Amino acid sequence: MRFFLLVALAAVSVSATSVSAGFFDKMQNFANPDSKESKIFSGASQLLSSSQEIDYKTERYIGESLALEGLQRFGNPVKNESLQRYVNLVGTAVAGNSKRATIPYQFAVLDSPVQNAFAVPGGVIFISRALVSILDDEAELAAVLAHEVGHVSAKHALKSTQRAQFFQGVGTITAASLKGNKGKQFASAIGDMQMVLFDKGLDKTMEFEADLAAMETTYRTGYDPSAMIRVLEKLQKLEASSKDKKGSWFSTHPPLAERIARLKSQLRKYPDYAIMTSVQGRFGKNVKLNK
Repeated sequence: MRFFLLVALAAVSVSATSVSAGFFDKMQNFANPDSKESKIFSGASQLLSSSQEIDYKTERYIGESLALEGLQRFGNPVKNESLQRYVNLVGTAVAGNSKRATIPYQFAVLDSPVQNAFAVPGGVIFISRALVSILDDEAELAAVLAHEVGHVSAKHALKSTQRAQFFQGVGTITAASLKGNKGKQFASAIGDMQMVLFDKGLDKTMEFEADLAAMETTYRTGYDPSAMIRVLEKLQKLEASSKDKKGSWFSTHPPLAERIARLKSQLRKYPDYAIMTSVQGRFGKNVKLNK
């Protein structure tokens, strides 16, 4: 069943307001070694039980630490409250139709000239000003955000780290596993996750899964599912003339031609995609006029 939330965007404005200063102030605590947020990485605070895998609270802490690194690399949020609110409204709509709709999501447009978007564990999602600037309608924005929501839903970043040596043979992560040298190894694993997210990118399979999730989620929200294809085709044209690809979508994602071909083969699942909405007017009012 498809769930159409387009007409209900205003109804979620209270819970999907622009990312607050308080939220980013909280992330700054990760830079303070004495803060409770920082201590999770040294094992000084027990946030995991001996019989559970990573819980949501810990996942969020990890994600917020990575989000701080993202801000340091790509810049602070654009100082435009109406734009941030609008992106959060669209993001919240697609997140509500994702496979992991029960956790809180926050979205922010970063003031970066690099065309990219990324998600960290726990539901914090960033999209660059440069990437937003090449989009033409709300469906394309929704597709990019839904792709990143797909990564969060599938816990791709955590899984990429769980493949590292520190996690091999460990079914659960406990307070004991974060003490002494193990704590240092855990911090190193977080560093590895930073490299994966911001430099190397997730593996092909994960990116293809997020692409498919983006199509499905945008469709369930009432948008044209081919919007994801249009976004990739725009990036493909830009890639040919791009000189510096470091940190961009081109350097952290699989070849665009392969992704586009795969998504086009999936359009048959959505026979009515051509009549689905793209929402150009509202996008123009909230994004194009806020550049």
